[in-house]
Amino acid sequence: MKINPLVKNFILVIVILLIAGGVFSVLYLPSEKTNQISLSQLVTDINAEKVKKITVSGDSVAVTYTNDKTADSMKESNSVLSDTLVGLGADKAKLQKVEISASIQQESVWSWLLPALLYGILPLLLIGFFLWTMTKQARGGAAQVFDFTRAKAKIFGAEGHSKEKITFKDVAGLKEAKEELMEIVDFLKFPKKYLAMGAKIPRGVLLLGQAGVGKTLLARAVAGEANVPFFSISGSEFVEMFVGVGSARVRDLFAMAKKASPSIIFIDELDAIGRHRGIGMGGGHDEREQTLNMILVEMDGFEKETGVIVMAATNRGDILDAALLRPGRFDRKITLDPPDVHDREAILRIHSKEKPLAENINFKEIAERTPGFSGADLANVANEAALLAARENKTHIFQQDFLEAIEKVLLGPERKSHILSKKEKEIVAYHEAGHALVSASQPGTEPVRKISIISRGMAGGYTLQLPSEENKLRTKTQFLAEIATLLGGMAAERLIFGEMTTGASNDLEKASHLARRIVKDWGMSSLGPISFDDKENIMMGVGTENNYSEAVAEKIDKEIEELIRSAEKKAAEIVAKRKDLLTKIAKTLIEKETIEREEFEKIIGIKNGKTAKK
Repeated sequence: MKINPLVKNFILVIVILLIAGGVFSVLYLPSEKTNQISLSQLVTDINAEKVKKITVSGDSVAVTYTNDKTADSMKESNSVLSDTLVGLGADKAKLQKVEISASIQQESVWSWLLPALLYGILPLLLIGFFLWTMTKQARGGAAQVFDFTRAKAKIFGAEGHSKEKITFKDVAGLKEAKEELMEIVDFLKFPKKYLAMGAKIPRGVLLLGQAGVGKTLLARAVAGEANVPFFSISGSEFVEMFVGVGSARVRDLFAMAKKASPSIIFIDELDAIGRHRGIGMGGGHDEREQTLNMILVEMDGFEKETGVIVMAATNRGDILDAALLRPGRFDRKITLDPPDVHDREAILRIHSKEKPLAENINFKEIAERTPGFSGADLANVANEAALLAARENKTHIFQQDFLEAIEKVLLGPERKSHILSKKEKEIVAYHEAGHALVSASQPGTEPVRKISIISRGMAGGYTLQLPSEENKLRTKTQFLAEIATLLGGMAAERLIFGEMTTGASNDLEKASHLARRIVKDWGMSSLGPISFDDKENIMMGVGTENNYSEAVAEKIDKEIEELIRSAEKKAAEIVAKRKDLLTKIAKTLIEKETIEREEFEKIIGIKNGKTAKK
């Protein structure tokens, strides 16, 4: 919890006062309580011959008895002690036996200086310190008002910033994207070569791609290759509650980049400020739109000799304002695809080069088991493998650690505490066996890599299917086979137990979503090659009104229902026809909890990639 500076200073003053009071108490309060007696008592003690010595110091009288005990007394000012004692009845003969001495009291300079400091000067000093801190904070607050409009960009590659330099060698894959960007690097290194030919290098480069494919990494690699300052900022950092702050930060960012020219400005998540204008609640005066307008103006203001390249990244290129994408602004668009199997292998090697690996690590197998993984996903796999190995006190990372890490990234960690009852375990076994059997009994499906009834994440069990090769395009047959596979678990439950359980809820959700996309997005139904998905309305946030009539909506619903019903019927026929195999797979799962690909193919009789006929 952050403490208010005024409260902090107030507490500091109180502590100082307490310390000063403590010092004064130590110096001036007596450490021991002395024995105080009256002069009459002193006379009685003298007459009883108990007093050995009397020492007079000013008006103070120190008495030392014959038994070496001491006591203090006081006499009247300007009086002689012996006369006073005789007047009070002291025996002169016995008084003469007592040693009486006088000491001259020398007053210490600290006796008056220290109180003066504590009670006079110190409070003034404390008040002055308190006022000084308040004034300093006021000056700092005023300075922060001006700093509020400054761009909060992170600077890489500039002098004084010892960040790790990244080059294209540190970016695996993305061959075509790197070739496109090499022209930008060459311009930043040798601008005169292009200017002499009258060429105009694109002022804005837009990197498009799904999350984790390496957009930011590639932009930093461009700066590393060109060895120029790299100003990195997120789109959301421009927008504040106060109108005009975003525009001021844009101006400040471009001013810094021009001073450090040649340089690169990188705006991550451009869609945060680059959405279509005219749809904000504040109309043209919306703060986000003001910020976007200033970016457009600054990019138009670049001269050919400026030497500043603006790079931006987004995974929502479809919602960007058209003015951003016209020639002269972000007119060069580079799409970054997810890595293929060869790129994934290279990425895994890069993220594992600093890790202690066992000798038998097969990165090709790991890459084959991670289709669709982005660079960030693969980095996470390598890190999870290292964590798993360390958790088991291993000195090296083994192949099994990587394979286990893949499943952890895909499905979550094993839930060893989630123990199923005997009945639940049987239901989950038949459910997963239904998925695997329906998948293996249809053309166009991906091979089953693993079946397990060990809980991971939210799943009670899972059937892991991974493609044997990269698929960029898919057919309706493949989609229908996937829907039937999703419904295979539900079909197996109905066949064996007479009813379905809630374990099929996620399967039904995925199957319905896929069927809806077949009809509405891809035109793979009897309604014809028509797209019914109004992305523009969704993008602009204009309600949920459809761009088709109610009659067409009824037909869409009917088509989706027919696809689901047909896939359900197909799955039910397969599990009923091959019930013996279903039971065999389920019993093996109950016994072993996990079935790998080789054992599964042996059970169902797959030879050379084809299922044996029954």
